[in-house]
Amino acid sequence: MNVEDYDFHLPEELIAQTPLPDRSASRLLMVNRENGQTQHRHFTDILEQFQPGDTLVLNDTRVIPARLFGVKEDTGAKAEVLLLKNLGEDRWEALVKPGKKLKNGAVIVFSDELRAVIEEEADMGGRTLRFIYKGIFQEILDRLGSMPLPPYIKETLDDRERYQTVYARHEGSAAAPTAGLHFTKELLEQIAAKGVNIAYITLHVGLGTFRPMSVDKVEEHVMHAEYYMLSQETADLLNEARSRGGRIIAVGTTSCRTLETVGRQAEGGPLTACSGWTDIFIYPGYQFTVVNALITNFHLPKSTLVMLVSALAGREHILAAYEEAIKEHYRFFSFGDAMFIY
Repeated sequence: MNVEDYDFHLPEELIAQTPLPDRSASRLLMVNRENGQTQHRHFTDILEQFQPGDTLVLNDTRVIPARLFGVKEDTGAKAEVLLLKNLGEDRWEALVKPGKKLKNGAVIVFSDELRAVIEEEADMGGRTLRFIYKGIFQEILDRLGSMPLPPYIKETLDDRERYQTVYARHEGSAAAPTAGLHFTKELLEQIAAKGVNIAYITLHVGLGTFRPMSVDKVEEHVMHAEYYMLSQETADLLNEARSRGGRIIAVGTTSCRTLETVGRQAEGGPLTACSGWTDIFIYPGYQFTVVNALITNFHLPKSTLVMLVSALAGREHILAAYEEAIKEHYRFFSFGDAMFIY
């Protein structure tokens, strides 16, 4: 399977630079996964699509201010760090710039109270850093760090909370689960009032999900591992839904990947509370075990996310829907419009 088969032309003006003032003011492209038929709606119309007995699954991860700016201790040259994964004992996996000048043993100074030593090098600018600090690390990060907005967003974000879902709880992500940005507390209350169960999982989003693929064959790509958690409360809700034939609707590809990870581990049996690291890569040919429908944003050409939605609805249906979205000037990526694949 060729990566080039998932390419399409995206006009630059369709890349959303700022969030809409109203979270739920986005447009919604509905795609029937069986026949590819589409409908153009507003996101608030999603309420009509839920049925009593459905279970809506949300990723409650919270984005940390993961971007830090400092200087190289010995030269004073500028350095940038993007935290990706907490490895414990004050060590983090991170991306650094400029990668060529930040080698093992280099010290980056961020302030009088925070510095980091590079301990290991990896590919694509990856490093393992050990932090040295005075005080409480999270409090220092809140003061010195900035939100890790994707590189295609050129605008600054005055309100940090606009890059958080309204239900974000567990800190640890380097990027927001952006499909959830469309939901307001009021809309979630209305959904629950229809008899829909609302369940939460956690997957701390790393940049591996969004990295462009550097291989020619889809099967050769290796996903970056991300940490997930599934509570017993959520497992019980999902098991109940599956036993009575209710739909499980994932909000975002991160929720989808988590659900399919735990579903695959259960091997057809009931889901149970669990946590760990997942590097699941979902592309056409994959057989879904848990997810029946998906609310998602519009993704990069040739990305693993386009392949995931193609696995659910079929490559031809997805590329046709994307062509229609481009024609109708839908907003793409993190602050863009939404798609409901059902």
